[in-house]
Amino acid sequence: MYAVLVTGGKQFRVSEGDEIEVEKLDGAVGDKVELRSILKVDGDTVSTEVGTVKAEILGFGKDKKITVFKYKAKKNSRRKQGHRQPFTRIKILSI
Repeated sequence: MYAVLVTGGKQFRVSEGDEIEVEKLDGAVGDKVELRSILKVDGDTVSTEVGTVKAEILGFGKDKKITVFKYKAKKNSRRKQGHRQPFTRIKILSI
């Protein structure tokens, strides 16, 4: 059995016991959260009812650094900026 959940503007295919990294969520380590599910598949049965997926917050972190470089040709205009996107690692408890 698996479900497709939506969080942070992205969709994730998850099963019970999976650990995934999603956009940063409010809460502390060990807190339980409920995420919106848009699809549930159990064998041959497909349910498109909106439901919830229960998960536990395992920790927080930041992704690899990316470099954003903007410039305008022939104008001597350059700007370099770095960014590290925060994420939350969660474990799926039940679907």
